[in-house]
Amino acid sequence: MEFGHWELDTVVSSRGKSKGCLATFAEMKTRAYFAIKMPDRSKKSMLDAIHTLTKELPQGVFKTFTSDRGKEFACYEDIESELNIDFYFADPYSAWQRGTNENSNGLLREFFPKKTDLAKIEEEDLIDAIYKINSRPRKCLEFDTPFERFIHELNLLS
Repeated sequence: MEFGHWELDTVVSSRGKSKGCLATFAEMKTRAYFAIKMPDRSKKSMLDAIHTLTKELPQGVFKTFTSDRGKEFACYEDIESELNIDFYFADPYSAWQRGTNENSNGLLREFFPKKTDLAKIEEEDLIDAIYKINSRPRKCLEFDTPFERFIHELNLLS
């Protein structure tokens, strides 16, 4: 598999008054996983989250995005035109087509269970959870960590 193909999703607070949610990003080759807090599931919030991530990482890290068909991904045309990243959608009711992201979201739920109000989590707690997820050795990576593989791929870009 080639480096730079990302699966996107949104992890939302349980039903209730809170609209807090997280934009989640999983790179498919390295299993590197990132999450960014969003105030709501709007197109603008997702676009802002994508811009935040793409500004932090070097050019060449993003080749494609694949997401579900949530309303927050209505920003796909902006992503394709502004960032020159191809955007794809999984088939309806086919979460397995974004399995890396779905698995990683499950790992994130170990830190923030479904009843958690995601609007109230501290940024440092989110960073700590993402660090721990990316520092976990994975059998599919021959027991390397996602961070080790991601750094290796970044070094190949330079």
